[in-house]
Amino acid sequence: MNEQFEIKGKVAVVTGAGGVLGGSIAKSFVRAGAKVVALDIRQEQLDARIADLRSEGGEAIGFIGNVLDRDSLEKVALQIVDKWGRIDILLNIAGGNMPGATLAPEQHFFDMKSADWEKVTTLNLDGTVYPSMVFGKVMAQQKAGSIVNVSSMAAYSAITRVPGYSAAKTAVSNFTQWLASEMALKYGDGVRVNAIAPGFFIGDQNRAVLINPDGSLTERSRKVLAKTPMNRFGDINELNGAVQFLCSPAASFITGVVLPVDGGFSAFSGI
Repeated sequence: MNEQFEIKGKVAVVTGAGGVLGGSIAKSFVRAGAKVVALDIRQEQLDARIADLRSEGGEAIGFIGNVLDRDSLEKVALQIVDKWGRIDILLNIAGGNMPGATLAPEQHFFDMKSADWEKVTTLNLDGTVYPSMVFGKVMAQQKAGSIVNVSSMAAYSAITRVPGYSAAKTAVSNFTQWLASEMALKYGDGVRVNAIAPGFFIGDQNRAVLINPDGSLTERSRKVLAKTPMNRFGDINELNGAVQFLCSPAASFITGVVLPVDGGFSAFSGI
Protein backbone atom coordinates (compact mmCIF):
# COMPACT_ATOMS: atom_id res chain seq x y z
CA MET A 1 0.00 0.00 0.00
CA ASN A 2 1.10 3.58 -0.67
CA GLU A 3 2.46 4.85 2.65
CA GLN A 4 0.31 7.96 2.30
CA PHE A 5 -2.71 5.84 3.14
CA GLU A 6 -1.13 3.77 5.92
CA ILE A 7 -2.52 3.60 9.45
CA LYS A 8 -0.20 0.81 10.60
CA GLY A 9 0.58 1.04 14.31
CA LYS A 10 -2.08 3.68 14.98
CA VAL A 11 -4.28 3.21 18.04
CA ALA A 12 -7.90 3.38 16.87
CA VAL A 13 -10.94 3.49 19.16
CA VAL A 14 -14.13 2.21 17.52
CA THR A 15 -17.42 2.83 19.32
CA GLY A 16 -20.30 0.51 18.50
CA ALA A 17 -17.75 -2.08 17.42
CA GLY A 18 -20.14 -4.93 18.13
CA GLY A 19 -22.46 -3.78 15.35
CA VAL A 20 -22.26 -4.51 11.64
CA LEU A 21 -20.78 -1.17 10.55
CA GLY A 22 -18.41 -0.87 13.51
CA GLY A 23 -17.29 -4.45 13.05
CA SER A 24 -16.63 -4.02 9.35
CA ILE A 25 -14.50 -0.93 9.87
CA ALA A 26 -12.70 -2.41 12.88
CA LYS A 27 -11.76 -5.49 10.88
CA SER A 28 -10.49 -3.40 7.98
CA PHE A 29 -8.36 -1.36 10.38
CA VAL A 30 -6.88 -4.48 11.98
CA ARG A 31 -6.03 -5.79 8.53
CA ALA A 32 -4.33 -2.45 7.80
CA GLY A 33 -2.13 -2.89 10.87
CA ALA A 34 -3.89 -0.56 13.32
CA LYS A 35 -4.24 -1.41 17.01
CA VAL A 36 -7.99 -1.52 17.51
CA VAL A 37 -9.83 -0.71 20.72
CA ALA A 38 -13.38 -2.03 20.37
CA LEU A 39 -16.09 -0.42 22.50
CA ASP A 40 -19.62 -1.69 22.85
CA ILE A 41 -22.30 -1.68 25.52
CA ARG A 42 -23.14 -5.36 24.90
CA GLN A 43 -20.74 -7.93 26.39
CA GLU A 44 -21.66 -10.83 24.13
CA GLN A 45 -21.26 -8.84 20.93
CA LEU A 46 -18.03 -7.30 22.20
CA ASP A 47 -16.50 -10.69 23.06
CA ALA A 48 -17.41 -12.04 19.63
CA ARG A 49 -15.93 -8.99 17.93
CA ILE A 50 -12.62 -9.21 19.78
CA ALA A 51 -12.30 -12.90 18.94
CA ASP A 52 -13.01 -12.09 15.30
CA LEU A 53 -10.46 -9.27 15.19
CA ARG A 54 -7.76 -11.34 16.82
CA SER A 55 -8.40 -14.16 14.38
CA GLU A 56 -7.12 -11.74 11.74
CA GLY A 57 -3.75 -11.78 13.50
CA GLY A 58 -3.97 -8.16 14.60
CA GLU A 59 -3.81 -6.40 17.94
CA ALA A 60 -7.23 -5.72 19.47
CA ILE A 61 -8.61 -5.11 22.93
CA GLY A 62 -12.18 -4.49 24.03
CA PHE A 63 -14.01 -2.53 26.69
CA ILE A 64 -17.61 -2.31 27.73
CA GLY A 65 -18.32 1.34 27.18
CA ASN A 66 -21.47 3.44 27.15
CA VAL A 67 -21.09 6.36 24.75
CA LEU A 68 -23.65 8.28 26.83
CA ASP A 69 -21.65 7.88 30.06
CA ARG A 70 -18.67 10.23 30.05
CA ASP A 71 -17.27 8.88 33.32
CA SER A 72 -17.08 5.33 31.96
CA LEU A 73 -15.40 6.59 28.79
CA GLU A 74 -12.77 8.45 30.79
CA LYS A 75 -11.88 5.24 32.62
CA VAL A 76 -11.49 3.47 29.28
CA ALA A 77 -9.30 6.28 27.93
CA LEU A 78 -6.95 5.95 30.90
CA GLN A 79 -6.62 2.20 30.33
CA ILE A 80 -5.89 2.67 26.63
CA VAL A 81 -3.18 5.25 27.28
CA ASP A 82 -1.74 3.05 30.02
CA LYS A 83 -1.49 0.13 27.59
CA TRP A 84 -0.53 1.77 24.30
CA GLY A 85 0.57 5.26 25.32
CA ARG A 86 -1.69 7.25 23.01
CA ILE A 87 -4.93 7.45 21.04
CA ASP A 88 -4.55 8.30 17.37
CA ILE A 89 -7.99 7.68 15.91
CA LEU A 90 -11.58 7.83 17.16
CA LEU A 91 -14.32 6.35 15.01
CA ASN A 92 -17.72 7.36 16.37
CA ILE A 93 -19.76 4.52 14.88
CA ALA A 94 -22.28 3.93 17.70
CA GLY A 95 -25.71 5.21 16.68
CA GLY A 96 -28.53 4.38 14.31
CA ASN A 97 -32.29 4.61 14.15
CA MET A 98 -34.83 2.97 16.44
CA PRO A 99 -38.20 1.35 15.66
CA GLY A 100 -40.21 3.68 17.88
CA ALA A 101 -38.70 6.73 16.17
CA THR A 102 -39.48 5.43 12.67
CA LEU A 103 -42.95 6.35 11.44
CA ALA A 104 -44.99 3.76 9.59
CA PRO A 105 -46.59 5.02 6.36
CA GLU A 106 -49.95 5.44 8.05
CA GLN A 107 -48.52 7.23 11.11
CA HIS A 108 -48.18 10.97 11.61
CA PHE A 109 -45.38 12.95 13.22
CA PHE A 110 -47.80 13.77 16.03
CA ASP A 111 -48.06 10.06 16.89
CA MET A 112 -44.38 9.70 17.77
CA LYS A 113 -43.62 9.40 21.47
CA SER A 114 -41.34 12.01 22.97
CA ALA A 115 -39.30 9.28 24.64
CA ASP A 116 -38.50 7.68 21.28
CA TRP A 117 -37.48 11.04 19.81
CA GLU A 118 -35.18 11.65 22.78
CA LYS A 119 -33.61 8.20 22.58
CA VAL A 120 -32.64 8.45 18.92
CA THR A 121 -31.43 12.05 19.08
CA THR A 122 -29.45 11.44 22.27
CA LEU A 123 -27.81 8.27 20.99
CA ASN A 124 -26.70 9.77 17.70
CA LEU A 125 -25.70 13.26 18.83
CA ASP A 126 -24.55 12.87 22.43
CA GLY A 127 -23.15 9.45 21.51
CA THR A 128 -20.82 11.32 19.15
CA VAL A 129 -20.13 14.35 21.36
CA TYR A 130 -19.16 12.54 24.58
CA PRO A 131 -16.56 10.19 23.08
CA SER A 132 -15.13 13.17 21.19
CA MET A 133 -14.82 15.05 24.48
CA VAL A 134 -13.00 12.21 26.18
CA PHE A 135 -10.80 10.65 23.49
CA GLY A 136 -10.43 13.95 21.64
CA LYS A 137 -8.89 15.47 24.76
CA VAL A 138 -6.07 12.94 24.53
CA MET A 139 -5.53 13.92 20.90
CA ALA A 140 -5.52 17.60 21.82
CA GLN A 141 -2.81 16.94 24.41
CA GLN A 142 -0.81 15.04 21.79
CA LYS A 143 -1.59 17.70 19.16
CA ALA A 144 -2.25 14.82 16.80
CA GLY A 145 -5.20 12.59 15.98
CA SER A 146 -8.16 12.00 13.71
CA ILE A 147 -11.86 11.75 14.57
CA VAL A 148 -14.38 10.37 12.07
CA ASN A 149 -18.10 10.68 12.76
CA VAL A 150 -21.07 9.15 10.93
CA SER A 151 -23.62 11.48 9.37
CA SER A 152 -26.27 10.43 6.84
CA MET A 153 -28.03 11.27 3.61
CA ALA A 154 -30.84 12.35 5.93
CA ALA A 155 -28.69 15.36 6.82
CA TYR A 156 -28.61 16.51 3.19
CA SER A 157 -32.31 16.65 2.42
CA ALA A 158 -35.54 15.47 3.97
CA ILE A 159 -36.16 11.73 4.03
CA THR A 160 -39.65 10.72 5.08
CA ARG A 161 -40.48 8.69 8.20
CA VAL A 162 -37.21 9.29 10.15
CA PRO A 163 -37.55 12.73 11.80
CA GLY A 164 -35.48 12.08 14.94
CA TYR A 165 -32.66 10.33 13.11
CA SER A 166 -32.60 13.09 10.47
CA ALA A 167 -32.39 15.85 13.06
CA ALA A 168 -29.65 14.07 14.98
CA LYS A 169 -27.49 13.34 11.93
CA THR A 170 -27.85 16.94 10.75
CA ALA A 171 -26.55 17.98 14.15
CA VAL A 172 -23.66 15.50 13.80
CA SER A 173 -22.65 17.14 10.52
CA ASN A 174 -22.70 20.59 12.12
CA PHE A 175 -20.81 19.35 15.18
CA THR A 176 -18.18 17.79 12.91
CA GLN A 177 -17.52 21.16 11.28
CA TRP A 178 -17.54 22.97 14.60
CA LEU A 179 -15.16 20.58 16.33
CA ALA A 180 -12.83 20.50 13.32
CA SER A 181 -12.51 24.28 13.52
CA GLU A 182 -12.10 24.25 17.30
CA MET A 183 -9.36 21.63 17.24
CA ALA A 184 -7.38 23.26 14.44
CA LEU A 185 -7.59 26.76 15.93
CA LYS A 186 -6.62 25.72 19.45
CA TYR A 187 -4.44 22.62 19.02
CA GLY A 188 -2.92 22.93 15.57
CA ASP A 189 -3.21 21.21 12.22
CA GLY A 190 -2.42 17.76 13.59
CA VAL A 191 -5.90 17.15 15.02
CA ARG A 192 -8.54 16.62 12.35
CA VAL A 193 -12.29 15.92 12.52
CA ASN A 194 -14.35 14.66 9.58
CA ALA A 195 -17.41 12.55 8.90
CA ILE A 196 -18.76 10.14 6.35
CA ALA A 197 -22.34 10.32 5.10
CA PRO A 198 -23.37 6.83 4.00
CA GLY A 199 -25.96 6.43 1.31
CA PHE A 200 -28.30 3.46 1.42
CA PHE A 201 -26.97 0.14 2.68
CA ILE A 202 -29.22 -2.76 3.64
CA GLY A 203 -28.66 -3.74 7.27
CA ASP A 204 -30.53 -5.06 10.26
CA GLN A 205 -31.97 -1.65 11.15
CA ASN A 206 -33.56 -0.89 7.78
CA ARG A 207 -34.05 -4.29 6.15
CA ALA A 208 -37.79 -4.40 6.86
CA VAL A 209 -38.45 -1.07 5.15
CA LEU A 210 -36.27 -1.83 2.11
CA ILE A 211 -36.87 -5.54 1.47
CA ASN A 212 -40.21 -7.36 1.45
CA PRO A 213 -40.51 -10.75 3.19
CA ASP A 214 -40.35 -12.45 -0.23
CA GLY A 215 -37.04 -10.72 -1.00
CA SER A 216 -38.43 -8.18 -3.47
CA LEU A 217 -37.82 -4.46 -3.21
CA THR A 218 -40.29 -2.31 -1.30
CA GLU A 219 -41.71 0.87 -2.78
CA ARG A 220 -39.24 2.82 -0.61
CA SER A 221 -36.32 0.85 -2.08
CA ARG A 222 -37.45 1.61 -5.60
CA LYS A 223 -37.55 5.31 -4.78
CA VAL A 224 -34.03 5.13 -3.31
CA LEU A 225 -32.60 3.42 -6.37
CA ALA A 226 -34.34 5.85 -8.71
CA LYS A 227 -32.45 8.65 -6.89
CA THR A 228 -29.13 6.75 -6.92
CA PRO A 229 -27.25 7.07 -10.23
CA MET A 230 -25.30 3.86 -9.56
CA ASN A 231 -28.70 2.11 -9.32
CA ARG A 232 -27.74 -0.17 -6.43
CA PHE A 233 -27.39 -0.29 -2.68
CA GLY A 234 -23.94 0.01 -1.17
CA ASP A 235 -21.97 -2.85 0.33
CA ILE A 236 -21.03 -2.14 3.94
CA ASN A 237 -17.36 -2.79 3.13
CA GLU A 238 -17.41 0.11 0.68
CA LEU A 239 -17.29 2.51 3.63
CA ASN A 240 -13.97 1.17 4.93
CA GLY A 241 -11.67 2.82 2.41
CA ALA A 242 -13.23 6.24 2.88
CA VAL A 243 -12.79 6.03 6.64
CA GLN A 244 -9.18 4.85 6.36
CA PHE A 245 -8.42 7.65 3.89
CA LEU A 246 -9.74 10.29 6.32
CA CYS A 247 -7.52 8.87 9.09
CA SER A 248 -4.39 8.60 6.96
CA PRO A 249 -1.62 11.07 6.07
CA ALA A 250 -3.21 11.32 2.62
CA ALA A 251 -5.93 13.48 4.23
CA SER A 252 -3.54 15.68 6.22
CA PHE A 253 -5.10 18.92 4.88
CA ILE A 254 -8.70 17.71 5.15
CA THR A 255 -10.77 18.65 8.18
CA GLY A 256 -14.41 19.58 8.70
CA VAL A 257 -15.72 17.68 5.68
CA VAL A 258 -18.72 15.37 5.47
CA LEU A 259 -17.82 12.86 2.77
CA PRO A 260 -20.76 11.22 0.96
CA VAL A 261 -20.34 7.52 0.22
CA ASP A 262 -23.63 7.18 -1.56
CA GLY A 263 -23.44 6.08 -5.19
CA GLY A 264 -24.28 9.63 -6.26
CA PHE A 265 -27.52 9.95 -4.24
CA SER A 266 -26.63 13.39 -2.86
CA ALA A 267 -25.59 14.72 -6.28
CA PHE A 268 -28.58 13.63 -8.35
CA SER A 269 -31.76 15.68 -8.66
CA GLY A 270 -33.70 12.69 -9.93
CA ILE A 271 -34.18 14.23 -13.34
